[in-house]
Amino acid sequence: MIDYNDIEKEFGAASEPMALWGGSWTEQKLDAFAKYVAAYLTIMNNYRDKYNWKLIYFDGFAGSGSRGESEPYDETDKGLFDISEIDIDKSESEVYVGAAERVLQISIRGFDYYYFNERNQESINALKAKLSRYSSVNARLEFRCNDANAELFKLSKALHNDRHLKALVLLDPFGMQLDWDSIASLKGSGADVWILVPTGVIINRLLDGKGELLFSNKLQKFFGMSESEIRSFFYEDRTEMTLFGEETYCYKLPNAIRRIADLYITKLSEIFKYVLKEPLILYNRRGIPIFHFVFASNNQSAGKIASEIVGKINS
Repeated sequence: MIDYNDIEKEFGAASEPMALWGGSWTEQKLDAFAKYVAAYLTIMNNYRDKYNWKLIYFDGFAGSGSRGESEPYDETDKGLFDISEIDIDKSESEVYVGAAERVLQISIRGFDYYYFNERNQESINALKAKLSRYSSVNARLEFRCNDANAELFKLSKALHNDRHLKALVLLDPFGMQLDWDSIASLKGSGADVWILVPTGVIINRLLDGKGELLFSNKLQKFFGMSESEIRSFFYEDRTEMTLFGEETYCYKLPNAIRRIADLYITKLSEIFKYVLKEPLILYNRRGIPIFHFVFASNNQSAGKIASEIVGKINS
């Protein structure tokens, strides 16, 4: 059993105080991820020299360092994205500012390479300037301005070509920018992955009540499934007797947000050996589930660590 109090002392990362379990959704996400990074490095440092491992940290949606400034990437997300539902106030944005820095401020031996990717050039320039003061690791920082899916394919290729490379991957877009094919490319690799899935804030809205599947192509790319497969998972046809005879209606199945999370977890289980069955559910202030923070790895110990961390928050 890992003692997270000891890890936090060794981690020594947060210039801002660590939040209590069960705080706002941004704090919960940061706490879970920061604790995992600490545990990951603590364990990997025991073996990296023996096995000649090189450790990579990869953030696919790094932003400018302030999540409060981020926006959905495309018209689909903009049309369905209600920022008031996310409920990010100024204090929460300031908490998120420390996300990239938490990884760089770690007091124990860190990663060999740090990759920060962001599609917006101004944002990545701002992040680069913000992180420039970390001179001790500056030579190991790489900033990319590209589509996250393209960078994931590059990472996957590197991991498969060199089994000594191990990666910790953070993918936390607000929208649905992640394509399933880029996630699937990591199959069999030495990657541990945390993914923020917009279950309640966007995907549930695309699954409209009449079964028309708004932006069907986007749903298909996100889940890596056909339209008929998606429809059969979230809807059922019911035949009812009316004054005009039998009529068939399409019904959206209940608990859609949880079903979205379950489907994504099932899909991840086809790619990774160990997937967190009970992900971190992130709620806004009104108690509405807006995201699920999921974890996947090919390492059994990694799965146990993630489960213990998230279990503390969910309990």
